[in-house]
Amino acid sequence: VQLQASGGGLVQPGGSLRLSCAASGSIFSINVMDWYRQAPGKERELVARVTSGGSTNYADSVKGRFTISRDNAKNTVYLQMNSLKPEDTAVYYCRTILTTTARSTRIYWGQGTLVTVSS
Repeated sequence: VQLQASGGGLVQPGGSLRLSCAASGSIFSINVMDWYRQAPGKERELVARVTSGGSTNYADSVKGRFTISRDNAKNTVYLQMNSLKPEDTAVYYCRTILTTTARSTRIYWGQGTLVTVSS
């Protein structure tokens, strides 16, 4: 199983970006799908979560600006980021808890994609 994240880049304050993360391999089912981020010198933090049923949770710092969604048919999670601020600058990681076709359940992490918010 692999998680492939994409969509990071350089954007000006107030701009938008959309991150994507696709899971591939011998997947039986996917439970939660998350986005985390880690800024320089800081610990990794949970940004947003979407459950298999579609329920969502957000960090207070991104509520009203970020939207997480998932496409179950494509095993893909998205993070739409609007009104970006310099403090959103970080490496963003997708994370999921999934069950493989061998009925093994564990956490998987994507490789990270860098988001830089700067003028």
